[in-house]
Amino acid sequence: MPLLDISNLGIEFKMRDRVVNAVQDFSLTVDAGECVGLVGESGCGKTTTGLGVMRLLPSNGRVANGRVVLDGVDLTSLSDGDMQDQRGRSVALIPQDPMSSLNPTTKIGRQVGEGMRIHFGVSEREARKRALEVLEMVEVPQPAERLDQYPFELSGGLRQRVIIAMGLVCNPKLLIADEPTTALDVTIQAQILDLLDRLRTELNMGVLLITHDLGVIAGRANRVVVMYGGKKAEEAPVDELFADMRHPYSQALLASMPVMGQTAHQRLRSIAGLPPDLSRPIVGCRFAARCAFATDQCRQQEPDFVVNGDHGFACFHPVDGPGQPIETGDDVRNETTGESLVTVENLVKRFPVKKGLLRREVGAVNATSDVSFVIRDGETFGLVGESGCGKTTIGRMLVGLETPTAGTIRFQGDVVSARKYKPTLEQHRNRQMMFQDPYSSLNPRMTVRDIVAEPLEIHHEGTRQSRRERVSEMLSIVGLDPSAADRYPHEFSGGQRQRIGLARAIILRPKLVIADEPVSALDVSIQAQILNLMKDLQKDYGLSYVIISHDLSVVHYMADTIAVMYLGRIVEIGRADDVFLSPVHPYTRGLLDAVPVPVPEIARARRGQQVRGELPSPINPPSGCRFRTRCPYAQDVCANETPEMTSFGGDHFAACHFPLSTPVSLRTA
Repeated sequence: MPLLDISNLGIEFKMRDRVVNAVQDFSLTVDAGECVGLVGESGCGKTTTGLGVMRLLPSNGRVANGRVVLDGVDLTSLSDGDMQDQRGRSVALIPQDPMSSLNPTTKIGRQVGEGMRIHFGVSEREARKRALEVLEMVEVPQPAERLDQYPFELSGGLRQRVIIAMGLVCNPKLLIADEPTTALDVTIQAQILDLLDRLRTELNMGVLLITHDLGVIAGRANRVVVMYGGKKAEEAPVDELFADMRHPYSQALLASMPVMGQTAHQRLRSIAGLPPDLSRPIVGCRFAARCAFATDQCRQQEPDFVVNGDHGFACFHPVDGPGQPIETGDDVRNETTGESLVTVENLVKRFPVKKGLLRREVGAVNATSDVSFVIRDGETFGLVGESGCGKTTIGRMLVGLETPTAGTIRFQGDVVSARKYKPTLEQHRNRQMMFQDPYSSLNPRMTVRDIVAEPLEIHHEGTRQSRRERVSEMLSIVGLDPSAADRYPHEFSGGQRQRIGLARAIILRPKLVIADEPVSALDVSIQAQILNLMKDLQKDYGLSYVIISHDLSVVHYMADTIAVMYLGRIVEIGRADDVFLSPVHPYTRGLLDAVPVPVPEIARARRGQQVRGELPSPINPPSGCRFRTRCPYAQDVCANETPEMTSFGGDHFAACHFPLSTPVSLRTA
């Protein structure tokens, strides 16, 4: 008998004028000690299924039919009071965003121990003792100190560990992890997934892992369920699914992912169109409108879910395996002129830390320290590294939103970093920024037309009518219907909002666009569309990009030159293939080992090889080599001497006392 048995589940939401059938006839099982991956695009019903199991649906949602049986108890038949006893005690949830799930006014120790007080009636002292135990269990450093800290004092990775500790405090039988690593760096993501694996084995706990990333699933899950349009599209053991995919949607999801080693000249496969509107009756296969293999039968008749052994799928025309990268015949390379567009020399940015009533300076955050690089005209320059390494700060200085403490930035030969520098409108227009969160960077009170046209108005370009025409043209270029111009940002999906942000950034035809995590929060299929679009626009308009990201596979696909940053310094820089295919710095190697790979055997072999621990404080960075506190090769010299940049051939340089290959100078000797 399985630990969790979901059978024929139906969940609906009553809207003002319609009913949305978010989940229909959905079945799934999870055994004790098993991890089942639930995969699909946003809007397919993954999170709704998890919330349905927890009975945490919004007030307008309800379980319309089906059963959810956990360890012999039908959760759908329980009263609200009885279900409250089950939450946290028998089944726990790890939500997607830990910051919005933690009470900012309550200390960590009290929040973690709350479940013990509610379910077992223990004293404050006993709850605090148990909180310390689970913080140690989830490998929180200095756990005793964390008990008296607030959520805002912790990094993203530590907050995620606290959320996991809250879920485990009552030893639940089932853990539902909803996108537990989406917003985390690859190193922290790997640590969190390793942690969930270890706890699942040690506690014999069932895990339902909800994600849109097949790479996360590959080395972690025992079985995979692919969900589309509120229904199950395919289910199989993880090795069998990746080796012998049968549903075209599963194949398309995998093909949309940029993977390490994929040529940057090859277009990513993206899934055209959008998931179906679940508030309307659906005739035929739900994926037919987006499927390359669809026939009239698919459009008129819904396929049954057919099970053969452990592998089941719902498709009239199943595919045979994961397929190959798409060959379009298009060359998406952008030719660079070789001329310098941006030159950065010895760049330093220092943010003072002030405390007390008089706001006296007690320290400083050294966001960047002695950073130098060159961006060529027409080139894509990638900046990678963990959160807090200084990537975004450099991007903001390049576009003029921050002024360097020291050092020089030259743009088209002009020094644009001086404190007294007053850029002209023409110089402003040539440097534009595409922000990480497209929703918060778009004015919710302005229509899309006004948002995209605003740069034209500021620069006094054209008449009102010509600006309207230019906006319509630009919306078409980025793949949006011109009729979208009269709508507001909240009416669009995340991928559509990212297109709006891109349209605004390029409407002035700039020379340089700084893209800060442009696809970090998007589904892989939408991510592929945005990356293909950015490459097309670069080729058509001769753009230069600075791509800032912690997703190394995205940066490798997009960039010509890559700089790897650690705690304010560049530790390795070179052509993209040199850095990612032949890394010489241990930090770069650790980042690469942490990248989720959609190949189960490779993903399992890489477990535990990534960089461990958390980034040190930028207020008081380690002496000598800043990476030495996390480096497996560190010796005394690393603590006493800062390594110099050394050539490893061509444009490939790294700063390390014990590199993974031999420098050019020693090869000659």
